[in-house]
Amino acid sequence: MTDNLMRVQPIRNGTVIDHIKAGKGRKILDTLELIDKGTTITLLMHVPSKKNTSKDVIKIEDRELSESESQKLALLSPGSHVNIIRNFVVAEKNVAELPKTISDMALCPNENCISNNERGAKTKFNIIKGNPLSIQCVYCGRKIAQNKIIFI
Repeated sequence: MTDNLMRVQPIRNGTVIDHIKAGKGRKILDTLELIDKGTTITLLMHVPSKKNTSKDVIKIEDRELSESESQKLALLSPGSHVNIIRNFVVAEKNVAELPKTISDMALCPNENCISNNERGAKTKFNIIKGNPLSIQCVYCGRKIAQNKIIFI
């Protein structure tokens, strides 16, 4: 097998998420609820990488990520590259960066938190640490580690 062999065909329009932390691709697909949306998705896992030893790559045909989905991606794999493809050409390149706060994206695990008990209240968290990720509820102060975050 040669090094120049293409493993996946290019897409005409859509999104390519590159430089995902190895092993996080499936979690991203599940969290962003991309499966069963009627579009073709390609997931490559543990692809050799020059920056890291390996990475995951997701290709989503005929769909671009929303702002909310991009923020969730940043929480799951900060530093991932989001490439918007239009007519087989990269039209936009963005890096998924951690925001300072997130709203209405995750649940607070504290059952007594106002965000869980007040009608119409939206959850809001501050990002307190990036690697490993840790967030803190602005209402009750509960801290949540990355592997315990429950996305809405």
